[in-house]
Amino acid sequence: MVNSSSYLQLGSIEALVIYKPIKHLHLAVLPPDGRVRVSAPLNMNENAIRAMLAVKLPWIKKQQKSFKAQERQTKREYVSGEAIYFMGRKYKLELIYKDETPKVFLKGKTKIILQTRPDTSTDKKSEVFNDWLRRELKTVLAELVEVWQKKLNVQAKSWQIKEMKTKWGTCNHNNKTILFNLELAKKPIVCIEYVVVHELAHLIERTHNERFIQILDANLPKWQSTKADLNRFVLSYQNWDR
Repeated sequence: MVNSSSYLQLGSIEALVIYKPIKHLHLAVLPPDGRVRVSAPLNMNENAIRAMLAVKLPWIKKQQKSFKAQERQTKREYVSGEAIYFMGRKYKLELIYKDETPKVFLKGKTKIILQTRPDTSTDKKSEVFNDWLRRELKTVLAELVEVWQKKLNVQAKSWQIKEMKTKWGTCNHNNKTILFNLELAKKPIVCIEYVVVHELAHLIERTHNERFIQILDANLPKWQSTKADLNRFVLSYQNWDR
């Protein structure tokens, strides 16, 4: 049966309910704005879902309040002095103009240098910087994917890095392909590793069922706290869509 979805309103809380071939309800409050998502068994009635949401209402509001208070980066202008996050650390951007091939590099432990030609547009600076982030993240991911494919005894057909608004990663179980969010380049290595293990685990188990949780528990005993850290980490400026 094809999954279906609908929205359910409970007071001020609107929840997206996705019906799946699973046994138990799963509730998630998603970054960056605290959207509520419920995964429910195919035949579960709406009243049962409402009852669960009513019980969880204080927890939902607490999570939403946490996201609302979470630090967010301002929109990037790519000027000297801006705060830039890379691999979980905060750097200051230093802009250098040279009539040479644009590049980005670290300077010590506190600065990221963005070297571009004079009169380079903000969009072009963004492109240069994101290309660098992509290369750096690709290096880290390549090592982690190789290690965890062996540990989990799985093999992805391919993986890529993509700019995504609502997911840190996604796995196509049938095609054995994985996408990783470019924003991971700004997160701590331990958080990147969690996403790698999470997506590779989907090559074994498609859904977030008990078997999937057991795989994470067995391989990353602290995965739940790491996931929480990832979602608490400073958010980038985005025009997020629902």
